[in-house]
Formats: sequence, C-alpha cells, structure tokens
Amino acid sequence: MSAKPLQKILFGSPGTGKSYKIREIAKEKLNIEFDENSKILKNTVKTVFHPEYTYADFMGKLLPLSQGNNVIYKYYPGHFLRALGMAYRGLIDGKDDEHYLLVIDELNRGNAPAIFGTVFQLLDRQDDNWSTYEVDISEMELIGLFDAMGYPAKIQEDGDIKIDGKMLNGFYETYTKNLEVSKNEEGLRVLGLLKDPRNPKIKIPSNLSILATINTSDESIYYLDSAFKRRWDWEYIEMPTNKFYLHHIPREIENSILFFAREEVDLGWCECIIGINDFIKENYQTIRRIEDKQIGWWFIKPEDNSISEEKVENKLMFYLWDNVFTRDKRPLENLLQKITENPNIRLITYADFTSYTVELMKYFYERGLEFYDPIPS
Repeated sequence: MSAKPLQKILFGSPGTGKSYKIREIAKEKLNIEFDENSKILKNTVKTVFHPEYTYADFMGKLLPLSQGNNVIYKYYPGHFLRALGMAYRGLIDGKDDEHYLLVIDELNRGNAPAIFGTVFQLLDRQDDNWSTYEVDISEMELIGLFDAMGYPAKIQEDGDIKIDGKMLNGFYETYTKNLEVSKNEEGLRVLGLLKDPRNPKIKIPSNLSILATINTSDESIYYLDSAFKRRWDWEYIEMPTNKFYLHHIPREIENSILFFAREEVDLGWCECIIGINDFIKENYQTIRRIEDKQIGWWFIKPEDNSISEEKVENKLMFYLWDNVFTRDKRPLENLLQKITENPNIRLITYADFTSYTVELMKYFYERGLEFYDPIPS
C-alpha cells in the first residue's frame, strides 16, 4: 500500500532543523530511501525559492543551446514538472508502493502564488489523493513532461510530436494496451490526462508529495495569502527553550562544545542555546515577533563536535546584534553591565559588542544549565 501523500509547510526559527525534519518525514511517512553515502533522498526533486525564481523555473522554459555554428532552442522542464514526471512514470511502470517528493526550501522568499501559477489549482486534493481539478498545459510543457518521465520527446518539422521513437498516437496505443493487460488503472489515468495533444492536462497524482519550509524570522519575505496557505498542512518546528532533556537534543548536537582557544574555555553548546533563548524571551517587550527570533540546535552546525569562536562571533553575535536587538541595544548593555559589574559599558559599534563574546557565552551557558535535566521525561 502506497503511503498517503503529504502537502505540508514546516515553519520555525532559523536552525531548528526544518530540512532535517523533512528527511525524517520522507523516510518514516513516505518510505523514501535516504542514501547515507551521498546524503540524498531517492525519488526527490529539491529547489529553493528566491526573489528571482519564476513560474518558468518551476514549470519549465525554452532556452538557447549551441550546436556547432547553430543556435537551437530546447525546452527544459522545471522542478515541479520534473517531480511530476517522476511520479507519472512510477505509476505507468506499476510502482504503486513508491512515493515521490518535491521539496521547496524558503518558500516565502519567492512570490509563491505567482511561481505556482496554474499549479495552484492542483493543490486541492480529493479522497483518492489526486488533485480535485486538472489544468491545461502547453505543447512545450507536454514535451518537457515526457522528457521528465524518461520518454525522449521532440516536435517534428511538420509539427507532429514524437515520443520515445514513436509518433504520439502510436505511443499512446502501445502503452494503453500494455496497461490494460496489466490492469494498471493508475497508469491509464496518467495517459488519459495527456493523450489529447491539442489539450493535454495534468493533475498531481496520489504518489507525489510536496514539502516546503519557511524561516519565520526572515523580514524581507513575500506575503502568503490565505487562499494559498489553506491548501497546505502546517507543522511548527519548536526551538530549544525552557526545561529540556537529553533525548530532546539531536545526536549530532548533544556532545558539541563551544571552544575559545585564546581563553582555553570550552562550553556545552546545547546549554548555550537554551541560555540565549531564555534571555531573548526575557526581553519580549523590546523584541518584535519574539517567537521567531530564538535560535535552534542547528543555527551553527558543529564540525567534529566543535563550534569555533570565529563562527560564534561572525554568525551568532551578528544575529543577536542585527536581527534580535536591532531596534534597542539596551538589553544587551544592561546584561553586560550586570555580568562585568561595570555600569559604564556602552555598545556603540558591533566591535564593542563582540569584544564581550566570551563573557556573554559563559553567562548563557550557566543560564542554560538551569534548564537541563539529563533524565528523560
């Protein structure tokens, strides 16, 4: 029995492990294999939205290609069409137990409703997990879709379409007979959508899932309207905060150490994260969108179980300075005055702030220890 498809957006603060969570969902709920050597999910197409990403990148586009002294144009299927083609081919081949996945990172960094275009209509699904409605595609999109399915396609000089070495009608007749003999109803459904070259249509099939991520702390993002949002399930990826236990910590993070070579100081990275988040929560009155400003386990990825002082200064400290306390530096000044017992500290420049990196991280570590319980809940 094939897994039930998912259409879900994972959202949360930076570094909470949204991409890691997608991998776990793909393995556990969609039965998609993960290659430990290449670190790649099987049957998966992945893309990242950004301000310049367009419908053409998503569906496909015609681009020039040099052949000797000549320039020809070739249609390249976009990320959605590639994932759809893989899923359609799986159904035609009778692989009912295989699932396919389109992953979209940073969904709200592009104009998602415009990027989806007509595909937006396909996001509604009925009880059999296929799209409720179908949409028309162009002749060029049909060619790109067949290429994505693994059937080489091209338009002849006379305008006829040739698929996998056969004329279009011959291709459909051959595959329809084979699918009828094998009683492959899902494969026949795919061919039924595509068989009219003058009016081909597509639907999202039951073996294709779409998982997306949103980094909620991003300020310069596109607005997602309610009509778009309601077509997705949503899952909040919680950040580390308050009381936490050993089994809450990812294995790759639990033994990581923040090391300051010049001070010969090493601190537990997990405790530092919890301490930072607790400090941010404490200052909720001066921070906009407080829940989005906290950091996750993966905000800085350890290398050999170690977090370097350079990464803390250049990434974490800058995030606190420029994103969290961008409007009001007084909470940082007050904290440093308390830690150093020096009431004259003033933070005028970023360099003033980073000069206290070690003192701050020691404080956050001690603060985080108050919430740590090694006994599983």
